[in-house]
Amino acid sequence: MLRLIGKRLLLLIPTLFGLSVLLFLWVRSLPGGPATALLGDKATPEAVARVNAAYGFDKPLVEQYFQYMGRILSGDFGSSLLTNRPVLEEFAARFPATLELSAFAIVFAVALGIPLGYWAARHVGRWQDQLAVLLSLMGVVVPVFFLAFILKWVFAVQLGWLPPDGRQNPRIDATHYTNFFVWDGLITGEFDAAFDAFTHLVLPGIALGTIPLAIIARITRASVLEVQNADYVRTAKAKGLAPNLIRNRFVMRNAMLPVITTLGLQLGLLISGAVLTETVFAFNGIGSFLWDAIFNLDFPVLQGFIIFIALIYSLINLVVDVSYGLIDPRVRVS
Repeated sequence: MLRLIGKRLLLLIPTLFGLSVLLFLWVRSLPGGPATALLGDKATPEAVARVNAAYGFDKPLVEQYFQYMGRILSGDFGSSLLTNRPVLEEFAARFPATLELSAFAIVFAVALGIPLGYWAARHVGRWQDQLAVLLSLMGVVVPVFFLAFILKWVFAVQLGWLPPDGRQNPRIDATHYTNFFVWDGLITGEFDAAFDAFTHLVLPGIALGTIPLAIIARITRASVLEVQNADYVRTAKAKGLAPNLIRNRFVMRNAMLPVITTLGLQLGLLISGAVLTETVFAFNGIGSFLWDAIFNLDFPVLQGFIIFIALIYSLINLVVDVSYGLIDPRVRVS
């Protein structure tokens, strides 16, 4: 297992190196150069020269890259052009919100997706199976922003059951140590603050988790159908083993391998793709901040956040590989 982890960690080096090269070349390939893109209408020759000198854009490309990598390796990702705060501070302040939202969404997707997929596989060809397939198809085709607006309008505006936006009611005097609002409320004993923060997660979490739910349900259904017809499952049934034992040890355990792969990919996509959901619900995470950075050409934020997200995505894939090894010992030798 340690050998597997070591191999996967070594693969991070060329992955992140290649990404850093692409990001570096992307910024410098902008029309008119990065200084012109940053300045916009204010891009006079004098202003462009000042920006090039300030950011080192007037130096040779190779020298610029090594300086760029040196700053990144030292933890200096620059400062946001919008807030003038270091990119690392912005990420640390906003990432807990996105991680909290993504965790709710993935738990929601797994808690409903796996049982729905298994239920469909157990009733393959019947109305239960057709209903599950129809629901999963609707979950994939409905756009996230459209579903977010519908949920917000119905459950927040019309019914008033849940808050329409934000992470927490600003009138609540809550203590925040980690910026995970639900967790902070629990560890400080401020259960009203924890519950309020949880209710703010429900609508955006459901909107964000609907597509992963549908994908997980479809993958679970297909995987269970494949596994339950395998020779070892038929042999276990012929030996008279208990149905619960067959389901848990033989069917579900082996059917979970492709589901875990899908789960890891979806979690990475949730963290990196929460832009629309956070924007609709005014959820102050990295998604909404990245949206502002895109429209305001805040390149230090874009570069830093892309590298962070790539690192997180790679670590999630590492966890998926380790989970594979724990479920199927044959993977450990690869």
